[in-house]
Amino acid sequence: MSTTLTAKGQVTIPKKIRDVLDLAPGTAVDFDVEQGRIVICKASEKPSRPIRHRDRFDRVRGRATVKWRTEELMRLLRGDE
Repeated sequence: MSTTLTAKGQVTIPKKIRDVLDLAPGTAVDFDVEQGRIVICKASEKPSRPIRHRDRFDRVRGRATVKWRTEELMRLLRGDE
């Protein structure tokens, strides 16, 4: 089942999918990315499987323990002493 993306980035959710999810006009939906695929569900519901990290960097984002100053890092990279 496929649909076409409009110039505004919109798509029509096929009727078969709307029926399965019981989506009516005005229903709020949530989108998430799971291993390169889009997961859609009603905003009040949670997906049946746990959502993994949105991308491979989410898991490590904000965990750096090295406190580099920009000047120090640039000196190291350039080989300046």
